[in-house]
Amino acid sequence: MRIGLYVHVPFCNAKCYYCDFLSFTNKGLEERYVQGLLRELTYYSKLIDGVHTIGSVFIGGGTPSVLPPFLLQQICRGIEELFNLEDDMEWTIEANPESLSNQQLDVIHNSRINRVSLGLQSTNNKLLKTLGRIHSFEDWKQSVAKLTNIGIKHINTDLMFDLPGQTLSDWEKTLLTIIQYPIDHISCYALILEENTFFHKCYTKDEDNEVKMYKMAKDILSRYDYSQYEISNWAKAGCECVHNVLYWQLGSYIGAGLGASGYLFNRRYTNTSDMKQYLAASHLTDLDVPLLDVPLIEETIMITPRMSQEEFMFLGLRMTNGVSKKQFYHIFNTQIEDVFKPQIDRWVQQKALINKEDRLYLTSYGVDISNVVFSTFLE
Repeated sequence: MRIGLYVHVPFCNAKCYYCDFLSFTNKGLEERYVQGLLRELTYYSKLIDGVHTIGSVFIGGGTPSVLPPFLLQQICRGIEELFNLEDDMEWTIEANPESLSNQQLDVIHNSRINRVSLGLQSTNNKLLKTLGRIHSFEDWKQSVAKLTNIGIKHINTDLMFDLPGQTLSDWEKTLLTIIQYPIDHISCYALILEENTFFHKCYTKDEDNEVKMYKMAKDILSRYDYSQYEISNWAKAGCECVHNVLYWQLGSYIGAGLGASGYLFNRRYTNTSDMKQYLAASHLTDLDVPLLDVPLIEETIMITPRMSQEEFMFLGLRMTNGVSKKQFYHIFNTQIEDVFKPQIDRWVQQKALINKEDRLYLTSYGVDISNVVFSTFLE
């Protein structure tokens, strides 16, 4: 059975003003962290040995590219040696332009990494400073050229909209500029003012502007052969992110690293987000204990059939092709209308959902109110 592997690297050079991810700028623990991470990966390789193959790897953060090259190399070699990796698997690493050194590029080139998610957010250098980013658009362009030169054919870039001081013209220029580069996947996210961030204290949202910018992204990217396959993601044909689709289709995956989450054997689990606890637990992990007894896991939830049905709906409806009624029946041995008829009828009537032949999928209006729609499928 094919599963995914997510590896979390929590270190960054600087904390962006909007960021609420589990990340740290103090990098004095990098070597100990990687040692613990490799110990954890060894545990999971034994747990799934002979049962599962790895069809996608995603090294995220934080900013994995800030690791010293020898430590990044240790992680890559560890994954390659410990797991049965499929020949055609997708392997993504997140990187930022300011930390993508020639030494890091050598590690990427000599590993099985074949996809890089390169942070940008905006082509406007003034807006990058507003966000607390420590690179320029010029740095990003150089990184794209370097990645292309070492043979990386699949590059994603992250963009943000409805930023403080960002105009519709700024956003249009960013979109029209990015499509001129060899980028086959683009993720567009509206700014979220997360609590405990600098931005949460200083700014308020402009929801009308957010809607206009989102529609602009849909219009421009579709004109240039980027197909929207999920609420926030666009890709050239055949370049959708395999690992993310795995999440949205209820696939199983290992989550390793500080605060990482995984889904194995009908259980969702989350590691501790306390660095001291993680380092202590990862170094003490018994390689033969059941998943429920791993000391670095902070929370484990047994997924009931009903919970799985709910996740099937609200995750699947994130994708533009929606959910398949036949697949629902194949997995759960019951008709989708027998479980969710009131919700389906409500949103079809309100023109937020289309019920056509085998599929259910959101309309443009449904995407605009997607969080409300999703919430109705949860008990």
